[in-house]
Amino acid sequence: MALSNDNLKGVTLALLSSGFIGASFIIKKKGLRKAAAASGVRAGVGGFSYLLEPLWWVGMITMILGEVANFVAYAFAPAVLVTPLGALSIIVSAVLAHFILKERLHALGILGCVMCIAGSLIIVVHAPQEREITSVREIWHMATHPAFLLYVASVAVLVFVLIFRFAPCYSQSNVLIYTGICSLMGSLSVMSVKALGTSLKLTFEGTNQLVYPETWFFMLVVVTCVLTQMNYLNKALDTFNTAIVSPIYYVMFTTFTILASVIMFKDCDGQSIGSVTSEICGFIVVLSGTILLHITKDHDKNPSRGGYTQISPSLTARLNGEMLKHIEDGEMSSNGEVVVNFKRPDSY
Repeated sequence: MALSNDNLKGVTLALLSSGFIGASFIIKKKGLRKAAAASGVRAGVGGFSYLLEPLWWVGMITMILGEVANFVAYAFAPAVLVTPLGALSIIVSAVLAHFILKERLHALGILGCVMCIAGSLIIVVHAPQEREITSVREIWHMATHPAFLLYVASVAVLVFVLIFRFAPCYSQSNVLIYTGICSLMGSLSVMSVKALGTSLKLTFEGTNQLVYPETWFFMLVVVTCVLTQMNYLNKALDTFNTAIVSPIYYVMFTTFTILASVIMFKDCDGQSIGSVTSEICGFIVVLSGTILLHITKDHDKNPSRGGYTQISPSLTARLNGEMLKHIEDGEMSSNGEVVVNFKRPDSY
């Protein structure tokens, strides 16, 4: 299926976003290492010297550019197309880390990269066309459709239950609590971002949408959802290992976002069963590749590579025996301490 002009712009912006965001992780990490080497205090233990490191700020600006590109991409292409392409930032980060940070990328990691690329290509080829929208009020009509209102109500109830019922009891032991909150709120934030981005796009094209209260309502929803999402994502990352949080969050966030987009924007209307099936398969391939990348990234941590040489049990026992013998033959000093006269063992 040929890409429409808007879809092509959206894909291009999404790819640029993935490149910027993936590179920003590496640049910021280099900046963090440089700042830690200069100050002796790592950010992970409370250090803030990285705020004075120009390289870290270059990474932060790169990430902001990536997020802006991602924001604009939603104004041109459906969320079903843009959201899964976010996995490509993981590939950029993994490849750059292999060459710049010397973090080894294993064969399974390379397979994960290939799977992400292949799945993304399948999604791009079979993605639905972006529907023509002429006013923010059209989006408001979609957002107030009973089917989407039911989804919003379900999300609100689930988030409320997770925050006030399950989080106090299980948030420290179950990673799905915090990631579930982030993912559910994230799906609403993406729908609002798409609505706001489309409004701004129409405004820049000459049709002012800022005069409609619906535009400002979507902006309020974006701020509320993003702040909530970031708050609980930080809690998840602070409580659990990043290698666990990242793939679970990506899978849940992408799944709920695509579901919300299908309900609100009717992305699959007019598509053949074959195209929808291909999109689902491509999505599954991307998710599998993402999980594989995260699972294998710490695979090379081998205790035998440490700085200690193993000593055979027999040699250890003989050394301990010699030590005990010399202690038993030791003399008592005037202050009550044992003076040990060590003799070199004949042989080991």
